[in-house]
Order: sequence, then C-alpha cells, then structure tokens
Amino acid sequence: MPEVTTTERATESALRGRARSDLTLGLIGSIMVCLGAFGVGDPPRNSALLTDLHLSAIAYGHGKHLSAIVFWAGVAAMVIAWVRVGRRISRGGEQAPSVRSLQRWVLAWAAPLMVTVPVYSRDVYAYLAQGALFGAGFNPYADGPAHRPGPLVDSMAQVWATTTAPYGPFFVGMIRAVTEVTGDHVIVGVLVMRLVLLPGLFLSLWAIPRLAAHFGASGQAGLWLALFNPMVLIHLVAGPHVELLMMGVLVAGVVLVVRGRHVTGLVVLGMAVSIKITAGIAIPFVLWIWLGHIRSRRPVTTRDVLGCFAAVAAVTVAVFGFWTLVIGLGFGWLTGLGWADIIINWFTIPTLVAHLVTLVAAPWVALNLQPVLEITRAIGSAVLAVTLVVLWWRHRHDERDAVAGMAWAMLAVLLLEPSTLPWYYTWALGLAVAFTLPLWARAAIVATSNFMLIVFQPDDAIAFYQPVPLLIAAALSGLAAWSLIRPDPLRLGTFVRRAWGSPTT
Repeated sequence: MPEVTTTERATESALRGRARSDLTLGLIGSIMVCLGAFGVGDPPRNSALLTDLHLSAIAYGHGKHLSAIVFWAGVAAMVIAWVRVGRRISRGGEQAPSVRSLQRWVLAWAAPLMVTVPVYSRDVYAYLAQGALFGAGFNPYADGPAHRPGPLVDSMAQVWATTTAPYGPFFVGMIRAVTEVTGDHVIVGVLVMRLVLLPGLFLSLWAIPRLAAHFGASGQAGLWLALFNPMVLIHLVAGPHVELLMMGVLVAGVVLVVRGRHVTGLVVLGMAVSIKITAGIAIPFVLWIWLGHIRSRRPVTTRDVLGCFAAVAAVTVAVFGFWTLVIGLGFGWLTGLGWADIIINWFTIPTLVAHLVTLVAAPWVALNLQPVLEITRAIGSAVLAVTLVVLWWRHRHDERDAVAGMAWAMLAVLLLEPSTLPWYYTWALGLAVAFTLPLWARAAIVATSNFMLIVFQPDDAIAFYQPVPLLIAAALSGLAAWSLIRPDPLRLGTFVRRAWGSPTT
C-alpha cells in the first residue's frame, strides 16, 4: 500500500475538521431555534409555565422581538450548515463525513428540538385532543375534539375543533394511549408525543442509507436530503408531526421489499398505511418490485402475476384490518380525509389555478374563490387519479423503476391534491434518496425547503399572501439554492478577507 505522507494526513484532518465545524454550526442553530421558539412558537394556551418560570417577558414586546432574532438566526445557521455539508457530500472523498458520523449528527441536531415549544403548527395539540376524546368514549372518526372541552382543545387550532380525525387506526390508538398516560397535562403530552414519534426518526436513520446503497446512490446524500434538511427536522421533530413516524415506517418497508423480504415489507407498509393512509400510494408498486425479483431468476408467468397481486392486497388489507378491529372504530377515517379542503394555499396546482382565474377575471367579473376552487379541485382530483394509474403502469419494468414511480406518485399527490403543507414533502423526500439526483434537483429542493420555512411562520401564521415577505422568502431561498451550486455567491468571503487585509487566494 502507498505510504500516507504527513501532508496528506494534515489535509485529511483539516477537511474532517471543517466538516465538523459545519455540523457544529447546525447544532448551534438547532439550540438557538429551541430557545427562540419559547418566545415565537405555539405554546399551550392558558398555560402559566412561562409565568411560573419568570420568563413570560420573552413572549411579549421587546422580549418577543429578541426571541424572533434568536429563532431566525438559528434557522439561518441550520440552513448554512445544511448547504455547506451538502457541498462537501457532493464533492465526495475525504470531505464527506461517513454515514455513521452523519447519523450521530442528525440525532444531535434533533435533540434540542425535542424539548422546545411546538412550532409552525398546533397539530400536536389536535393529536392529543383526539386521543383524549377517544379515551373519553367518543369516536374521533365521528366526533370532533370539541365534544370534550379542556386545555387540549383550548391549545389546538380551533378550525379543527369540530372536525374528525383523518388518521389511520394504529395512530389513533397510539394517541389514545399517550393521553391515557398524560391526561390533560398539555406540556407533558407534547413531550411524550415526541417520544412516541421518535422511532420514525430511528427507522429513517436505518433505512435511508440502505435504500440509497441498494440502488448505488450515496447514503450520505440521502441523509443530507431527507433528515438534515432544516424544514424536515424543525417541522417533524419540533412541530411535531405524524409524518415523522410515517416516513420512517414507509422507507423501512420499502427497504425490506427491495431486499427481497416481500411479505415482511408489506406488513411494515401496512403499518405505514395504518398510521396515515397516504402511505398506501406506495403499495401498488410493490407488485412490480416482486415480479422484477422473480424475473431476475426466471420468466414471469400469469400465475406469478396473480399470486403476487393477491399477496400484496391480502397482506396489506390484513394488517390494516387487524388494527381496525383492535381499535374498533371501523372505517370512519374515510370521512376525515376531506377536512384538508379547509386549507387554502397556492402550493398545489388546483388552488393556484383557482387564484389565477379569479385574478384574471377581476377586471370584468367578481368571482368568489370558493366555487372556483370546487371546480379546479375536482379537475385536479380527476387528473391525479389518472396520473397515479399512468405512473403505476409506466413504472413496471424493474425494482428501480418501481421505486421511482413511488416517488413520482407522492410528488403528484403533493402537486394535485386540494392542499399541501410543508411536512407533506417528506412523503416524496424519503423515497427520492434512492437516486443520485442532479445538482439542479438538489438546488430546487433547497430552495423549496427554505421557502416553506419562511412563508410559514413559527407561531402558525402564514405569509404567502403578503407580497413583501413573499419576495424576501423567494430571494433568500434562491440564495440558499445558489449557494449549493456556487460557494459564496455574494463574494462575502472575499470582502471579509480584504477588509482584514488577508490574501484573497
């Protein structure tokens, strides 16, 4: 073996040190997000915690402004670190941290977010309120949380207080178990809720590098794309959201399937569907993966096709049916799926088209947005149904093609469903790690992720109909994406070196 020189060792050590510095910057940013969120996040309503700790000043006046500075500086630090780590991974070699190192750093970045105030959404309070409702003898698939008033309902977004649960039976049973332990203690409930969602993060840490490696992609790039992403960590861990658990179970199930453990993988995917029905979009593609494995050994027969189809359907239905029987609420979750239509934002094509129609028609006729939305969303749903069938059929050739079809199908849902929210993007990101994405695609993900972090505010406010914040968000997101492609695009480093009289080489 060639001898490693002292200079090469020094260079390798310096590169690793720079990578650690970037990862440490992200950890510092996560801590700042944790601290700032206490002043600008979504704390429980009617809670005296900050007052009891003599910290109530951080949520009002100058204290809130300082909290906002700390929070957004933390977000900026996480984004900068994320982009810099992404550049190192793209270059490869000694600049890229190992998979094992990145797995540890993901947990380090996530740790401060486990103990902060919920941010960007009050969904976690809705989970708890629905669990408590179920525990009180009501049916969360038929009754809204308002049937059981209390601190949990007070803290959730009131628009959902009368709506029914859209989640699968396993998750509904899980949130009931949480509230059986925590009762109406809102803060304890949030902390326990994060703990029971945490296995999703561990499953993602296990599955993402393996899914990437199976298809010849970079495990480091997969972790960078789906887990170091500040939008993912902040929304899913600090949020927190059920997608943290669903993403981990979904990707783990796909890994098992592509490795040839088809039935076990289908059981896991059935669990993902029992958490949130959206995971079911991936299951039809398992048929092609299974048949592709058979084809690699011998010609596929009609009996193979029928047998695999029956097995895919039977296993999934059996798992979902088991949890449905255990929970004992039947198929009432179907009624809850339509409540997302209440959300109106232009991040989906049907809603964007409705806005454009009313805007273009404004000089001649005043169109109410709601009836236009009903038409565009109906068309979008029809297009989505056709798109999913077409994607399923076109991506039938082998396992790689089928996993690509899964990812495209998830993206189609995000673009064509009535409404979408930032944490929904994890449905596609968790599967996209299987492929070596071109630089422009990674830059687009950086831009979209940062845009979502800015236009949605930590206190659950929304800025995507305010022109100035929207332009600021677009500019900052574009800068982050540009920074992935070209280091220091604003030449700030050159300016600093010149200001300090340092050489510019």
